Amino acid sequence: MPGLERVRTAYYGWYVVAALFFATFVVIGVRQGFGVFVETWEEDWAASTTAVTAASAIGWVLNGVSQPFFGALTDRFGARRVLIYGMLALGSSVLLVTASTNPLMLAFTYGVLLSFTSGALSFTPAGALIARWFVRNRGKAMSLLTVGGSASGVIMIPFLAYFLLNASWQTVWLVIGAMVLGLGLPALILIVRSGPEDMGLEPDGDMPETADGEAGPVSRAMVVGPLNAERWQESFRSAPMWQLSLAYWVCGITTASIAVHYVRWASSEGIAPETAALAFGLLSGINAIGVLFVGSISDRMQRKTLLGIVYLVRGLAFLSLILVPGVGALWAFAVIGGMSWLATVPLTTSLAADVYGVKKLGTLAGLINMAHQLGGGAAVLVFAWVFDTWDTYDPAFAGGAVFLLLAGVLSLSIREKRYSSRYSPVNPTTSTKPELASTAVDAD
Repeated sequence: MPGLERVRTAYYGWYVVAALFFATFVVIGVRQGFGVFVETWEEDWAASTTAVTAASAIGWVLNGVSQPFFGALTDRFGARRVLIYGMLALGSSVLLVTASTNPLMLAFTYGVLLSFTSGALSFTPAGALIARWFVRNRGKAMSLLTVGGSASGVIMIPFLAYFLLNASWQTVWLVIGAMVLGLGLPALILIVRSGPEDMGLEPDGDMPETADGEAGPVSRAMVVGPLNAERWQESFRSAPMWQLSLAYWVCGITTASIAVHYVRWASSEGIAPETAALAFGLLSGINAIGVLFVGSISDRMQRKTLLGIVYLVRGLAFLSLILVPGVGALWAFAVIGGMSWLATVPLTTSLAADVYGVKKLGTLAGLINMAHQLGGGAAVLVFAWVFDTWDTYDPAFAGGAVFLLLAGVLSLSIREKRYSSRYSPVNPTTSTKPELASTAVDAD
């Protein structure tokens, strides 16, 4: 019985999620691992914190600029090509980092080459790909993808810190490059496909329409909301795009600053770098649990409510770095911050897909992620300047807490029930005419 055989077979979309999980694990390790090497580079090159972290700041900005570019390529050519060629370019760039002999060369190899190419492996193409494979289980699938980043924090960051104790930083980066090219690239080539239609499947593994015209649960995949975007420019005429982008800008500020300066801050407090790396691993481990929980329940409740809560919780984590004394601040941030760290990723991308559809989601996600990365690039430099000027990160942490409060309010103000396709009637003929979208925008 062919039908029964299909039901028993695991939906191929979950294999795609697994491959993207591993790719995300590798890429996030490369990006967030930068902070582990900051003090080593300062000593080797007799450079200031600002000079060394400038490479990361440039990288965050260029990575952000690359997002809409790779998002548009995803919409046009499919995510599979973008991801595969991106992984090849990333691996080559990682190997070039080992040739750096001063902050200027690091700014080129890491800040320009590696950071731009890693945009092809960001949550922009990966999130757009997942949104095509899943509709009813979109939040859960997005969260599993994001957990790859959390797992990287648990394993890769402590691994890099301890590896650096026993080998030169050049050797460590050579090993990272080998992981990218030897493990990440084959996983993408062998498993990833750009959409379920490439394999004759439907989103979520649902069955297609029957011969008599009856549609199963797949009809939900055909539903669009009043802001469904046939052209990406249309999204900027509506409030949700601005609310998601501004909140994600704050997300970039607060994640980039910690990724680059957390270990450096701990060192300034007399805490060993390997201890700080272990705390960051704990943060990522807690986050993995939090992301899975948030992603799963977001398929059954409003995503904007969860998104607002996540930002507010992260604000408390930033306050703990100022208010909790001594080494306690390290672990307090790891626990509180871990509840919220990457949980914004599946919620933001899923909500954008729910509101604007998947046709131009690569470009839209790229624009939202660009805001995230630009905020992160600015924060890396500002945090370094604050530390070099006052020999403390406290003013920067306080600013981060204030911004997170604003992000929480922005997220909670999104009118999800009005604009999300999840709350639209299940009707395959739901209109996507521009005049309907325009009317809805005026009402917002």
